[in-house]
Amino acid sequence: MTDRRKFRLIASLSAVAVVAAGTATVALAAKNGEPAPLGAFAPIERVAKNVVEPKVGKNGAGGVFTVDCGTNEQGKFSADNPVAQPGLKHGAQHVHDFVGNLSISAESTDESLVDSETTCRNGDRSSYFWPVVRINTKANPQDVGSNPDKIKENGPGEVACPGVSQRLPAVPQRVRDEVTRNLRELAQQLKEANDRVARAQNPGDPNFVNNTVLGPLRSKRVATLERIANALSRSARKPNLTPLADCDLRWGHGGGQGHGNHSPKPRKFAADGVLQQAEQNGAEQDAATPTIKCPSAREALPGVPDQALDEVDSNLDQLDKQIAEANQRLVTTKGQGGANFIDNAILGPLKDKRVATLDRIAIAIGRNAEKPQGLDRLAKCGLNEGDEGGNENNGGNNNGGNNNGGNNNGGATTTTVAPPPLAAPTGKNLELVGNNGKIVRPAQVKIEYRGNAASKVTAMPKFLKMVVGDAKPTSRGPANARATWTCSGFEDRLSDKYVICPNGSKVMRVHDFAGCWDGKNADSANHRDHVRFADKQTGACPQGFKAIPQLRISISYNISRDIQQKGQYQLDAFPEENHNPFSDHNDYANVNSDQTMAKIVKCVNEGRKCS
Repeated sequence: MTDRRKFRLIASLSAVAVVAAGTATVALAAKNGEPAPLGAFAPIERVAKNVVEPKVGKNGAGGVFTVDCGTNEQGKFSADNPVAQPGLKHGAQHVHDFVGNLSISAESTDESLVDSETTCRNGDRSSYFWPVVRINTKANPQDVGSNPDKIKENGPGEVACPGVSQRLPAVPQRVRDEVTRNLRELAQQLKEANDRVARAQNPGDPNFVNNTVLGPLRSKRVATLERIANALSRSARKPNLTPLADCDLRWGHGGGQGHGNHSPKPRKFAADGVLQQAEQNGAEQDAATPTIKCPSAREALPGVPDQALDEVDSNLDQLDKQIAEANQRLVTTKGQGGANFIDNAILGPLKDKRVATLDRIAIAIGRNAEKPQGLDRLAKCGLNEGDEGGNENNGGNNNGGNNNGGNNNGGATTTTVAPPPLAAPTGKNLELVGNNGKIVRPAQVKIEYRGNAASKVTAMPKFLKMVVGDAKPTSRGPANARATWTCSGFEDRLSDKYVICPNGSKVMRVHDFAGCWDGKNADSANHRDHVRFADKQTGACPQGFKAIPQLRISISYNISRDIQQKGQYQLDAFPEENHNPFSDHNDYANVNSDQTMAKIVKCVNEGRKCS
């Protein structure tokens, strides 16, 4: 039996069975734009009790610190994933709810997050985000099988990687050629990976994708990124570039056909083949929260003299913070003013600040080398919304030395035509790549930092990044996927299917993050290896890992029982997942202050309940 026939058979069997938690291995497929199949739903009463809470031992920590960050009342919606897809606009290809940090976007840096405002009442600037839930009242298909060919409608797919050149610190003069050579190597590695995808008979096969393409590509990128970091460290502090190593395979770019809910805007090309981006400065109130797009200062600079490195880096960080402040204002002023409000109140002041900062960079370099001219041309910014913001961040164009990358001061000097952009959310319901229907706002979001049953906890490192669950269990396999669905009053059981709750009970998602840390790294190449889950029975951390406050996010929804029984609510997901409930996931970036984290640790270790 071929792999494809096996895929169809397993999916067909799964669609008619009530699957116990943790056993789903493939997507329960639905046609593009239609609801998840009825086989993806199960009454909560049929789910066995499976949640184990280890008993807190004499050396354990049983406290809980609760943070109130609201329910996304500000309406910060985005298809960015700043943790798992840094530098890729709309990289998630589905919409997230965001609470906490108001400035965060795909292009955020750690430094830019610190000065942000937050929705959390205690001042926590961390970012918490998860895929939205929608209600889709289209007639639910009764006879549904898997359709793996759907993900190939737009061709073989394309590997997308985080941009590197636009996320580097200032490059010293003496290593500029070495850094440029390694950036070109990254670009060549990406080209070779896409060539392998294009030649594959079945690029949707997870064994092919992960073992033949993405795994080897990640290993090569880790080595090349380490060479870049080592080169930079000869003159300044060594940057951590490892989080930029992980790439992914994408289907359904905004320029493709067949998805029916997104029409690309016309694309203009200059005579030299450079893609010209149309500036769109008017934000619609019903649109996904746009972000700021500025030309790249980093990529426009010559090699920087050693004497000027610290000053130039400080000003590059200032440019990032200015963009973050403007991104935050896009959220907090949403719907205010007239047609020119964003131009006059946000983009205009941002340009003035950038002119001054770019001038300071030029002066710093000019004290010890030829002063760069014309940096003020990089001061004007626009909005990164819709198609015009996506193509710059597509992985196929992010790693060359002069490519127009992640919009975190992303430039416009590439001499090749960019591939079709990743689609942006459109319309009043922010629909995207088959994710249709009205977004359901959470009724409650409960964020808890919990203890460890076997030992006291130590502080999380600042800027710790974590992912729980897997957005792609169909293509990547179920190893990292987790059952998250339950109903209020039934939290002793979690299902890998959507749940049907009794009258008066709320639909819930419970995301338990890893509670053990390697003691060294705030992130890793796959965004997972630096943390581990504690033992389910004892709560003990694996050898070499230490207990940290274990993050739990519980999200509750008021969804009518009629909608539940008809199978008319669903999770936003990547297109090949077809709203698979087992693709549920949650992301976190720790921006707690040292003082707040110390309070969390003290509360948890003393066994108290705090907020």
